[in-house]
Amino acid sequence: MSRAILDDHLLRDLLADDPLPALIEVLAAFEPATTNHYLYRLCRSVVSAPGAALTGAWPAEQRRALGARLLELPASVEVVPMRTLAFRMAEIAGGHRLSTLGAEAVAAAEHLDAPLYVWSGDDGPRIRAAMAALDRTYRPIDR
Repeated sequence: MSRAILDDHLLRDLLADDPLPALIEVLAAFEPATTNHYLYRLCRSVVSAPGAALTGAWPAEQRRALGARLLELPASVEVVPMRTLAFRMAEIAGGHRLSTLGAEAVAAAEHLDAPLYVWSGDDGPRIRAAMAALDRTYRPIDR
């Protein structure tokens, strides 16, 4: 089965076993993957909460449970090593004016020949444009 890159919001929902119907459809067709930066942002939110964007409203027990899942990230969730992507990320960042996070997401999607799924609240026009320019699939998911 092929992979789909999930952003930090969708990864959170997957690991918290609270996927939206649209994410369930994605996971029926694709194995999950994510990036180092999306994984880091989710970990940072768990550690920084309350007040963090991804998990700030969650009770401490729910954050701890997600933290445990992050520490024991399921083998089914692929994270492309940074060393595999770094050079291509630099090319993409320069050519499309992307942040490091955005360049990694696009490079990972390209490397895995995977679509990139993001929560619609984090729908970034530069990432969207870079994916389109590279003829890659980019899909926001509503909550």
